[in-house]
Amino acid sequence: MATLTSTITEAVTLNGVERGSTNVLSVGSVTQVLHRIVTLPANGGSGTSDTTICNFRTAVTTADSALADETVKYIRITNLASTDVMLSLQLAADGGAAASTTATVDVEPGHTFLLSKAVAVAVVDDDGATELVSGLQDLESIVAINDQNAVAQVEIFIAS
Repeated sequence: MATLTSTITEAVTLNGVERGSTNVLSVGSVTQVLHRIVTLPANGGSGTSDTTICNFRTAVTTADSALADETVKYIRITNLASTDVMLSLQLAADGGAAASTTATVDVEPGHTFLLSKAVAVAVVDDDGATELVSGLQDLESIVAINDQNAVAQVEIFIAS
């Protein structure tokens, strides 16, 4: 087993005063990582190009290349492209194998999207804005969406 160390540093000086910070996260008991760069095809001039970049399951034998969702401890997806890339979090209710809802986030060029786990990560509620929503759902997969007429790339790093 290994320990993953992730360091995030912001450096900015405003009016002669350093306002940045450094945060270090150590994640223990890591036994495997998935690290890859995925090329997202161009949209062909219209619509979007969708690419599933990772799958999560309670039993990894139920889907090719699936990660065991209970063991995931760190997810990082960095947009390496010069244009925005959207990430669609496919959410499965009650640990089901099929996604029942989605939440999509935009990741600007050079920016990073982080999650700390794959179980009970998010919920989508369209009944109005409320501060407390119960029943967080598990990740079924993450789909990268390219709506540009040029290829894009994302880097994925998952530790479990």
